[in-house]
Amino acid sequence: MSTYRIAVLPGDGVGVEVTPEAVKVLKTVARGTGASFEFEAGIVGGAAIDATGEPLPAATRALCEKAHAILFGSVGGPKWDDVAHEKRPERGLLALRKDFDLYANLRPAACYPMLVDASPLKRSVVEGTDLMVIRELTAGLYFGQPRFREALPDGSERAVNTMSYTSKEIERVARMGFEVARKRRHHLTSVDKSNVLVVSQLWREIVTRLGREYPDVTLDHMLADNCAMALVARPTRFDTIVTENTFGDILSDEAAILAGSMGMLPSASIGGRIALYEPVHGTAPDIAGKGIANPIAAILSAAMLLRYSADLPKDAERVERAVLDVLQHGYRTADIRQEGTKLVGTAEMGDLIARALEGMY
Repeated sequence: MSTYRIAVLPGDGVGVEVTPEAVKVLKTVARGTGASFEFEAGIVGGAAIDATGEPLPAATRALCEKAHAILFGSVGGPKWDDVAHEKRPERGLLALRKDFDLYANLRPAACYPMLVDASPLKRSVVEGTDLMVIRELTAGLYFGQPRFREALPDGSERAVNTMSYTSKEIERVARMGFEVARKRRHHLTSVDKSNVLVVSQLWREIVTRLGREYPDVTLDHMLADNCAMALVARPTRFDTIVTENTFGDILSDEAAILAGSMGMLPSASIGGRIALYEPVHGTAPDIAGKGIANPIAAILSAAMLLRYSADLPKDAERVERAVLDVLQHGYRTADIRQEGTKLVGTAEMGDLIARALEGMY
């Protein structure tokens, strides 16, 4: 069996605490299956700025280039708020997405039965929620040109960002949306702002045309603001959502309340030869270093790595069942704690899930 190389980039904040728990689970899978995983760590984000002055050092990029997949933590924090925009920690993640053409970000959001009451929404609203947000990741406002700030003659300033999409960029992520919907419940919702944005008008036209190739998938269109309301009013109406970069960033974070905590939400950035897997929650500087961060999003991101990159879907399912098993036994980190449950820290939650997984082999 060939060795599967994984670049491990913990990054900053709670990333350095939850990423080792995901590695722990992958090592458990390796022992159970005989798969050969090779882990090599690199620096990115604020940690890389401190060490090299760059958010994505050449050595880290080279490490990722030779890997089969990237296991990512999180980047950023108040320490680097005053760094020049093009050198900010987040630019390291954006560069990885762009360099490796990771154009589709898959973010599942499911409400586990035992965590229904962890959501601030009513049980009747969130119960049964199981949706996937597919966010275009390498174009739109975050990458469009021109982008600049300038001083105006009256002494004020002007800042410009450009939302830009080509038909090819839209088509490939929309096709990903249809393919994913085919493997779920055959319902795709395309989200745009075609009532005001020319970019969204092109988006809707292309998605509509592409939909004719997928007669087995029900396609509907929704404006971004209406989708934001519907996600918290009737989330069970959604199966698969596909949308552009900025809307996807906002809507997928909003979906966190459906799962009870951002600490439950994994993601996969795919499309190129190498894929990147990361929890959605960010660096959480308010709890970083306390050993209380929820590692489940990172562990479920590792499960997505097993499914999409390592072609080990049965082992991905085992990891997901192990998470469920631990939750069913009442163990909780602080972000999802409920009355009558057992409070555990980051490493202990990782240990519990790894032990549950060991019992499945």
